[in-house]
Amino acid sequence: MRVLGVDPGLTRCGLGVVDGAVGGRASLVEVGVVRTPAGADVADRLRAIADGIDAWLDRARPQAVAVEKVFSQANVRTVMGTAQAGAVAIMLAARRDLPVGLYTPSEVKAAVTGNGRADKAQVGFMISRLLGLSEAPRPADAADALALALCHLWRGPALARMRSASQAGGAR
Repeated sequence: MRVLGVDPGLTRCGLGVVDGAVGGRASLVEVGVVRTPAGADVADRLRAIADGIDAWLDRARPQAVAVEKVFSQANVRTVMGTAQAGAVAIMLAARRDLPVGLYTPSEVKAAVTGNGRADKAQVGFMISRLLGLSEAPRPADAADALALALCHLWRGPALARMRSASQAGGAR
């Protein structure tokens, strides 16, 4: 399965693509960021992010997309930008009928490090180890995008089966 991970943000939107299978090794396909200038109009920034993600979807042809869930934070402006960029990624995936997994930062950290409170350095280190890289991708948004993709690869199918089973049980 090929998964595109999206670490949403208005200034830097991390993108990472991995190939792999549940329970198996994963390999890096591509990693990078879409950048927008902090002083630009929000609509222009969101359009640039959409164009960037669209290009990645065209090029990488993932079978699923994993996006970081917005979490409560003291800085409302940061939360809003993250939510807007995340919504762009979700909408673009939906237009292509791609399944989307949403994961909290602690779920992602636990999936790749075993510790839901791991710091950025630990996540970067584990990404480099898990994907056989000589060093962690930079900036951290790129490493986080790969962590999201790995989280979905390893946990997404199991979560989807659990959700499907619970919905089927509720439909009786």
